[in-house]
Order: sequence, then structure tokens, then C-alpha cells
Amino acid sequence: MEVVILAAGQGKRMRSVLPKVLQPIAGRPMLAHVIGAARALDAARICVVYGHGGEVVRERLQDAALRWARQEPQLGTGHAVQQALPELSDGEMALVLYGDVPLIGAPTLRRLQAAAGGGKLALLTVELPDPTGYGRILRDAGGKVTRIVEEKDASAEQRRVREVNTGILVAPVARLRDWLGRIGNDNAQGEYYLTDIIGLAVAEGVEIVTVQPDAVWETLGVNSKPQLAELERIHQRNIAQRLMDAGVTVLDPARIDVRGELECGRDVEIDVGCVFEGNVELGDDVRVGANCVIRNARIGAGTRIAPFSHIEDTVTGRECVIGPYARTRPGTTLGDDVHLGNFVEVKNSAIADHSKANHLAYVGDADVGQRVNIGAGTITCNYDGANKFRTIIEDDVFIGSDTQLVAPVRVGRGATLGAGTTLTKDAPPEQLTVSRAKQITIAGWKRPVKKK
Repeated sequence: MEVVILAAGQGKRMRSVLPKVLQPIAGRPMLAHVIGAARALDAARICVVYGHGGEVVRERLQDAALRWARQEPQLGTGHAVQQALPELSDGEMALVLYGDVPLIGAPTLRRLQAAAGGGKLALLTVELPDPTGYGRILRDAGGKVTRIVEEKDASAEQRRVREVNTGILVAPVARLRDWLGRIGNDNAQGEYYLTDIIGLAVAEGVEIVTVQPDAVWETLGVNSKPQLAELERIHQRNIAQRLMDAGVTVLDPARIDVRGELECGRDVEIDVGCVFEGNVELGDDVRVGANCVIRNARIGAGTRIAPFSHIEDTVTGRECVIGPYARTRPGTTLGDDVHLGNFVEVKNSAIADHSKANHLAYVGDADVGQRVNIGAGTITCNYDGANKFRTIIEDDVFIGSDTQLVAPVRVGRGATLGAGTTLTKDAPPEQLTVSRAKQITIAGWKRPVKKK
């Protein structure tokens, strides 16, 4: 099996400088979804026909295994497939897909592929309650397909037919090469329709078979932003359904976005409005509160993530408590039972087991030991305007509120830093270190008043 993906459309109704096939569904270009479906079939070769957007499409995909064919100018679907013929082998079957039909499923395509066995021409058709805009499937009295007529060329009677062409088909490459060389453009659009090969196949006695998709939404195309949003919600609802089927509690399947791969253990609960990007793994009994964003993270079993937390490129241990309104940035590693409270930010740091920063703190470029308490308002001053330096905080340290640790600096095991300390030198272990101005009271001082 070889695959041709037509991806040359301009998509004027998108009103975007981004080529239509690069518009995202679940954070990935529509074209990437179609390529993924083709790869699931173990296709020997995949050729993408591109046009509008030119090299931008190729650059965004950056896939050395793909073949590319440029269609310039765009003269219809038949003309588009012709551009790919030099990349195809006559002894193979060719599957034609579309870069703006992103939800097509591999199981449906496998059934279509099987139906085309023995040199048949297999069409993916669907019955719609309102077939407006689609080419109609015309059959003879015996039910055999005779041709496809585009709506603009159809009579009033033909337009009442509800079975329509999706454009997706499988045909022998050698015959496809011959048929495409003989089609014309004598139609309302002045284009070379791929569907015109049906009449040629019928005339040559080639058996034409049809297959219906597992779901109608698999065949829906995208030509506008409202249609893009519609397919996004269909896709996300399907993801939510798969998660729930696997035992995940999704509190509202209509309010979840997975823009990558999400793996969940047992008894995971996801509240409303959460976004998962990249590769995310949630361990057993993880709870994710409302409106969290989690990107490229592995969350340990039993961890609780409170609402409005942002977690990126982070690995946590078991039984952690994060948020609300916490943020972990790339390079964060948390041990077991680590607590990060409201408005705590951690970046490029390792925090060991049972340590806590419960309020309003910034920990950047730091190695924090076990059982450390980081008081409210504490910050690691890791950047001097040109270079970044690390802060080392050893086990069992207590850091008072409103402390600044000016890196590079080390706080020894069991040390205590008094509230308001600005630490510029290493603090010795098991001792209290304080750095603050002496408190004084000025007798007789009066507050200034505004001059009239």
C-alpha cells in the first residue's frame, strides 16, 4: 500500500497566513494527524502533494521519510494526484487521503484497504441527512456504482441522493495512472476531478466497492475556523471517552484538552478546564484540579495538583501537593511528599523528599535537600545579569520568611536562617544565621503632611 495525501489547498476561508493543512487539531497540524493514520497502515510510501504555503508545509513537518510533490497551479483533485504518480509503483495499490480531513481513523482505512483486494476500486462513502456540497454517488438499478457527480454539475434529482463521496479511495496504481491521463476538465469548475475515474473504471469493467466509515465525523473536512473548532471538540470528546473507558474520572468530558499523549494510572481524577500538552504521565490516584496546564511531565502516584497550577518539563515523586497557583518550570524534579503552595515557582531545581515551600517563593537553579522548610517570600537570587549560579540547601534546613539567598551559596545541614536574611556567604550547619539591619525607633518623628 502506498499513500497519497492531497494537501495543496489554500483555505481562503481560514483567513490565515498559515496554510490550511497546518492549522492545529489538538496542538498538531491537521496534516500530521493524516500522516499518522497513514503510518498506522504500515504504508510503504507516503507522498504529500503540497501547493499553497509552499516550503512552509515541508519545513513544519520535517520528516525525511515523506515524499513530496508540488502542485502548481492547482487544477483539481485529479491533477493533484497526477503530481504524485512519479513517486508511486505500478505494482502497488494507492490510498488517496486529504490533509484537511484530520480525524480519519486507521480501522476504517484498513477496511477500505481490504475491500480493494483483487484489483478493485474501493470508495469511502457516507450517508448524510444534508449532503449539500458533496459529490453524489450514483448507482444503477442493481445497486452498482456508475459514477460520481459533483453538486455543481448535478441535476435536481441527483442532488436528492444522500450517499456522498468522501474523496478517499483505494485503486491500483497502474490503472490510476492510465485513468488520470484520460480525464478532462469539461465541468462547471474547469478542473480535473479525481472522481471522473469512476466512469472510466465502470467502462472497463473494474469492480467498484464502497465502504462506510466507523463514524461520520471521520470524513469531515475543514475549510473554516468554525469547522476547525467543531472537529477539535469532536476529537477531544473522543479522547475523553477513551480515558473514561480506561477508568479515568473526567469530571466534564466537554472541558478537557489533550494536545499530545496522556497516560493515566488507576483512579486518576481530572477536573474541568485542564490542558495536557506533549507527553504527560499521571500515576495512580493522581488528582488534577480545575484549570491546570501540564506539559511534558511525569506526576508520581497520589500527588494532588490544586487548581490553576502550571507544570512544565517536571518530574514529581509520590504524594506531592502542588498549588493552587503554583508553577514548575523546565528542569524541576520533586521527591516524595514535596509541598509547593500558592504562588510558588520552581525552575531547574531538585527538591528532595518531605521539603516544603508553602507560600510565595521562588526556587531557581537550586538543589534542596530533605525536610527543608522554605518560608514565605523566600527567593534564590540565581542570576547576576549575565550568568546563573546554583544554590545548595542541605537537609533539615529552616529558612525564615522574606529571605534572599544570593548564589552561589550553600546552607549547611540543619541550619536556620532568620526571617529577612540576605545570605551572601555560606551558612554553617546547625546554627542560626541572621543578616538584617538593626531595628531602631526615632523618638519625636512626625509623618510629613501634604502642603496645601
